[in-house]
Amino acid sequence: METISRRGVLLGAAAALCASAIPSRIQKMDKPPALPAELVKEFVIAAHGDFEKTKSLLAKTPALLNATWDWGGGDFESAIGGAGHMGRRDIALYLIEKGARTDIFVAAMLGELEVVKAYLAKHQSMAKSGGPHGIPLIAHAEAGGAEAKAVLDHLKTLG
Repeated sequence: METISRRGVLLGAAAALCASAIPSRIQKMDKPPALPAELVKEFVIAAHGDFEKTKSLLAKTPALLNATWDWGGGDFESAIGGAGHMGRRDIALYLIEKGARTDIFVAAMLGELEVVKAYLAKHQSMAKSGGPHGIPLIAHAEAGGAEAKAVLDHLKTLG
């Protein structure tokens, strides 16, 4: 017959206590229902070029800010991602002002050379990575026009 040590009893009691706390913690973390898919799609499409509609939709539903639409095959895109590859600096800056999460692709379009350089210093493979729809980093810099010329020139030196 196996004897139970005092340590075993204490560990068992601690594990049971932790396990009993999990359901109540999950209940406290309830979230509102998912956003309507068509609304997310409408917002992401608007941010590709319709500044007024982007502002209007976000004002009505602030939770759209970082929502993503799946175009299929894992091609997820956020509103700021759409603004990024379309060269819509105005929309991207507005979304950032509202707290949108940004990435190296948007930074390239905005001409944020130091951000792009710092990111590539740590993750060199991102220079060849694709953003939304598989659009490469260099295309985002091209979409940024004159404000992103320094980023474009830098990316060209990387080959």
